Amino acid sequence: MIFNVKHTTKYEYNAPVIYCHNIATLRPRESKGQQLLDYKIQITPQPAEISERIDYFGNYITRFSIQTEHIELKVTTKSKIVRDYAQFQDSFFSEACRGITLDQTLLALRSTDPDILDARQYILESIFIGRADNNIRDYAEVSFKRNRSVFDAAFELMQRIYTDFQFVSGFTSISTPVAEVMKEKKGVCQDFAQIAIACIRAVGLPARYVSGYIETVPPKGKEKLVGADASHAWFSIFIPGFGWVDFDPTNNLIPMDQHIVVGWGRDYYDVPPLKGVVYGSGKSKLKVAVDIQAAM
Repeated sequence: MIFNVKHTTKYEYNAPVIYCHNIATLRPRESKGQQLLDYKIQITPQPAEISERIDYFGNYITRFSIQTEHIELKVTTKSKIVRDYAQFQDSFFSEACRGITLDQTLLALRSTDPDILDARQYILESIFIGRADNNIRDYAEVSFKRNRSVFDAAFELMQRIYTDFQFVSGFTSISTPVAEVMKEKKGVCQDFAQIAIACIRAVGLPARYVSGYIETVPPKGKEKLVGADASHAWFSIFIPGFGWVDFDPTNNLIPMDQHIVVGWGRDYYDVPPLKGVVYGSGKSKLKVAVDIQAAM
């Protein structure tokens, strides 16, 4: 599938902003089954400084500063992406993917293989996902049994989050603790991804946060997926000897061609679409719009 993606972020201020410095994670990355064909970013007002680099996790980061007075900041990106992940679908039924148990995985994670060493950083606490409390650990251990397939456990965890948690836009914010989301069983896709990651790390396994998009217009006869009008998020678990496997607990499915990866990190803090520092005395109103269309 070839997709055209348009992402617009707009901040409206009720008092003039004299200066702002921002970091954007909006350029889709090259990854397994995904190729970026074209990418453009337009920023209004025009930045005084702008630069791009690749961060520690391999994500594309755009830094820019605006040094003129303004009451609105608008960032629009347009991307063209080839997504061909369905070709890997059969591999999820392989012994390498489904045959390794929790006990075997914990043993394999002691290796000094470069892939293992890289994955182990995703077991550690992160900014938004700290040490697991008893509620999170207990919730995780319902699925993760010592002699059970890690893939099967992660798949069940995804299904349980989909069933047990209610999607409620506006109930949480970026700063809402994972423990509170677990207690209230409400949130959005970012919260559900971080709940899953917290559970997986609680049993000693690596899990990372994936930020991206899902197709806005569903295939004929299919329902529109939750989270299609903004940035989406899901989680990925590392299986030694196989690699990373993605799960979308918001929609209860394994991401395929309809999911587009922008970046990944330890949690939301590492890959927010836009963050920055603003010098001004007023309040702001945020509007986000995402449109994804299959290219003709």
